[in-house]
Amino acid sequence: MSASAPSRFDRGHTDDLMSFLAASPTPYHAAANAGERLEKAGFRQVAETDAWDGTAGGKYVLRGGAIIAWYVPEGAAPHTPFRIVGAHTDSPNLRVKPRPDTGAHGFRQVAVEIYGGPLMNSWLDRDLGLAGRLSLRDGTTRLVDVHRPLLRVPQLAIHLDRAVSSEGLKLDKQRHLQPIWGLGDDVRDGDLIAFLEHESGLPAGSVTGWDLMTYAVEPPAYLGRDQELLAGPRMDNLLSVHAGTAALAATATAAGGSELPCIPVLAAFDHEETGSQSDTGADGPLLGNVLERSVLARGGSYEDRARAFAATVCLSSDTGHAVHPNYAERHDPTHHPRVNGGPILKVNVNNRYATDGSGRALFAAACEKAGVPYQTFVSNNSMPCGTTIGPITAARHGIRTVDIGAAILSMHSARELCGADDPFLLANALVAFLEG
Repeated sequence: MSASAPSRFDRGHTDDLMSFLAASPTPYHAAANAGERLEKAGFRQVAETDAWDGTAGGKYVLRGGAIIAWYVPEGAAPHTPFRIVGAHTDSPNLRVKPRPDTGAHGFRQVAVEIYGGPLMNSWLDRDLGLAGRLSLRDGTTRLVDVHRPLLRVPQLAIHLDRAVSSEGLKLDKQRHLQPIWGLGDDVRDGDLIAFLEHESGLPAGSVTGWDLMTYAVEPPAYLGRDQELLAGPRMDNLLSVHAGTAALAATATAAGGSELPCIPVLAAFDHEETGSQSDTGADGPLLGNVLERSVLARGGSYEDRARAFAATVCLSSDTGHAVHPNYAERHDPTHHPRVNGGPILKVNVNNRYATDGSGRALFAAACEKAGVPYQTFVSNNSMPCGTTIGPITAARHGIRTVDIGAAILSMHSARELCGADDPFLLANALVAFLEG
């Protein structure tokens, strides 16, 4: 690794990540916050329903909980390839059902559905806020965030479950995870939405649809003797969304209109935790449409689009598993990624990750350019790994894709843990990649 390579981000980037995590309790908030940060770097939002022009500069599209942003250098030819950082904005959690008002035995409760694959025990006995998107009668939407202890899923006392210590906690998803939010026997349909209308300053009866979810209100915090660790929510995968946003803004600012060999892109999708099959997921048409429209807006043809895609590379950035000190046998014996050891290159020969040998070389070159160490993750053969947007992106768009990320512990918990250095090491590597 080159020790003389300039460092663009430092611990201040991790401080900023904490603010981003706290301000982004839902995918809708995360995408909107990324857009606001890019606006400050000179990007402008474009509507999918408008005609696009081929002018240089930074642009972005917001659709629900997804954001696609790109920077066109001055004089970029229609066949200029893209360099894409891919990530996702969603995290496993408890989401409000269509008829949310319920209760029993004098407790008012909120009916929730399990989204993705959360560590369900991590949601017990936590102070939970409520946030999401409200759809209004006039066809507009409004983000809402009740950022205070509002709900709680109380755990059963050990006196009433003596076997829990010897047999482990057993949770029924339907019966045991409905949070309480007050007292009262008179449960009426519409109470929760009426409460949110009042909290948002909206007229009564104006909300006709909602996409709401719970989240732990405890703020991110440094941990450890020397504060070398960071604990916080939704690192999977807002850590990558934040790093990709910062890297794209830094690349565009440094370019200042000068020629880059590629068009840097951030693609942050929703619904990765449930398979990516939606209009805002990686398996939908959003990314392909944006890239193709960018080519055509610059006067390109189908041939230019094909040339651009053939030379395009995507880094699918998602958190991965750091070696767990209490469960090291669950990891591959020769691959033990450590926190604060730099970003990880994720490899799986069954194509659960999209990395191959050429992708490894490309990522190694970016890390060397940035002066950033990197590690390799491969799963234990007896414990098949999960997957990411990487293989989906590669297969859907014919784009060479490499799976990377930051190593964390407690993945899919309501509160996860990473090294305090890894967020800015990842961001530095992403800048080097986006610069081509």
